[in-house]
Amino acid sequence: MPAPLRVVSPLFSLLLVLQLSVTQAQDTLSEPVPRLRPNPYQLSWKTDATLLGIVAVSGAASFLLEQQVQPFSQGDLSRFDRSQVNAFDRSATYKWSPNAYRLSDQTLTANFVATGLIAVPTLIRHKSWATIPLMYVEVLALPTLIQQTVKNIVLRTRPYVYNPDAPLDPKLAPNGRQSFFSGHAGTSFASAVFAAELFRHYYPNSKLKPVVWIVMLGLASTTSLMRYEAGYHFPSDILVGAAFGSLAGWWIPKVHEVSKQNSISRRLTIQPWNNGSATGINARLLVFSR
Repeated sequence: MPAPLRVVSPLFSLLLVLQLSVTQAQDTLSEPVPRLRPNPYQLSWKTDATLLGIVAVSGAASFLLEQQVQPFSQGDLSRFDRSQVNAFDRSATYKWSPNAYRLSDQTLTANFVATGLIAVPTLIRHKSWATIPLMYVEVLALPTLIQQTVKNIVLRTRPYVYNPDAPLDPKLAPNGRQSFFSGHAGTSFASAVFAAELFRHYYPNSKLKPVVWIVMLGLASTTSLMRYEAGYHFPSDILVGAAFGSLAGWWIPKVHEVSKQNSISRRLTIQPWNNGSATGINARLLVFSR
């Protein structure tokens, strides 16, 4: 046998083979096909410690600043005239409604309940006992405490202070100087977007996704509108609160998403391979159709 052939003979050579097979989930596999969609979220010490740190600092700052807020005196009220308010926000100075105030709290509570109805089945099904609750705490705490800190720095007068038809007591409370920006709008939109994103990730093929978005954003919008009708917020307060809350409701789940690289690595299996005459590596990537 010529020397070159002896070199490549199976007896003296090592053949490295990389076999990559992309297999559909419904094919017959040696391992059982997982029936649950992999959990799209995971906690991270770095991420969550940072977020909870921001929450703690905001909470402390809000508390300290709250002690410095001085309410208006009865003499101060005479200097407020709605003509001083910009045209975009001026309509809010004509509003005062205790019923709308109560309704804003009721719709906010309904928002929390609806979020729970979406989250609890997922908790049970995927056993995400720590991940989802901690994410939701961050979603609610971040906009709530940051907006409270901003309120105590900006000290924007609430619309009802300009309204002669509104009663005197709320005008003389420290809360009368905490209009910007709306905490109810921020919290309600944060909860709404979080719930809709949660549903979208856990049930990507569900036809109910548009319904969830409509219901959740509808509740948040009603809460915000009632704060306007109650005379507690200007439209600009509500728009900033809604934007900030929506950002928090989207961003916090986003930073907890399992990366595609990690997701693939859990489905990629690499094993030694030998057929008696050659040795190599067998790599298998399982792609599950949803």
